[in-house]
Amino acid sequence: MIVKRPSIYIYTDSPNQTVLREICSGIEEEGVFYEVTEQIGQDLNALAWSAANDSMLGSGIGIKGDSAAFLIRGLKPGQNIQYYVYPSGEESRRLGANSARAIKKQPFKGV
Repeated sequence: MIVKRPSIYIYTDSPNQTVLREICSGIEEEGVFYEVTEQIGQDLNALAWSAANDSMLGSGIGIKGDSAAFLIRGLKPGQNIQYYVYPSGEESRRLGANSARAIKKQPFKGV
């Protein structure tokens, strides 16, 4: 039996690799685990919503191409906490960090 560790889920569809790398770095800096899964054929809001609802921690990120969104369980698709189109490296890293801070119940970094 494989036991999954509590992680932030990141669901992607053809992600910009720089955006993905920076988001993962932001999560790592906060000391939280994450898992990246390719989910072809969903829009950005569906990716973030599915990731948040599938994650044991209730925090999920969707990345579609050059767009990224962070959502927590209990919110409707599209009610993203953070959302960027063509995010800078700093914005991507902050989105990742804030997805971790949400589960640690810490204040967000400059939203």
